[in-house]
Amino acid sequence: MKEKLRNIIEDNTSKKGKIFDYFIQILILLSLVAFTIETFPDNSKNTIEFLKTFELLCVAIFSIEYILRIYVSKKPFRYIFSFYGIIDFLAIFPFYLKGAYDLRALRAFRIFRIFRALKLIRYNKALNRFHIAAKIVKEEIILFLIVTSIFIFLASAGIYFFENKAQPEIFTSVVHSGWWAVVTLTTVGYGDVYPITVGGKIFTFFILLIGVGIVTIPAGLVASALSKAREIEEENIKKN
Repeated sequence: MKEKLRNIIEDNTSKKGKIFDYFIQILILLSLVAFTIETFPDNSKNTIEFLKTFELLCVAIFSIEYILRIYVSKKPFRYIFSFYGIIDFLAIFPFYLKGAYDLRALRAFRIFRIFRALKLIRYNKALNRFHIAAKIVKEEIILFLIVTSIFIFLASAGIYFFENKAQPEIFTSVVHSGWWAVVTLTTVGYGDVYPITVGGKIFTFFILLIGVGIVTIPAGLVASALSKAREIEEENIKKN
């Protein structure tokens, strides 16, 4: 029985597996549509009641799916703490959290319902390659984030010393200068905070040059990782 369920839930090459996958995909999309309609301010009572009933149905099915995936998994804890396991959990837990506590603040957790969209990743081979690519460049991305954080700190400290006296209300501290550093290093440049001193402008010029490099590095890493992911996928297909 367990093996039959595993073939249906985890093997999307079989007929039953495909039907199961398509059913879950359609349900995910419908639940997202219902979530969107639920935000309308002028919904009728009948619509509200229907959406509540449909949400209950979706949560029930997703909960059963989650439990079954744990049941058929050869390593349950590995699935629970995997990317897909966490996404599956986030797709259902706000409903139970809302039912367990009557606190208005907990309504914010309803936003996690949008994570159901990420459940679709499991059913798309192209999107699945992003998961493989993420594993390939995990160490490089971590290093990139560390280096970027250092640059943000240096940029924040640098612009603070250049602009603090000229604009004390904007560049109040290194922490307050962090917004300018992030916006400048990412080359977004909202224009809400900008230097007015000569030293600050020269400093900004060099930070912008660094920012151009920072923006392009992740794109290169992801592109090379996706190419590698495609190679791995093709090798697995040949082996099978």
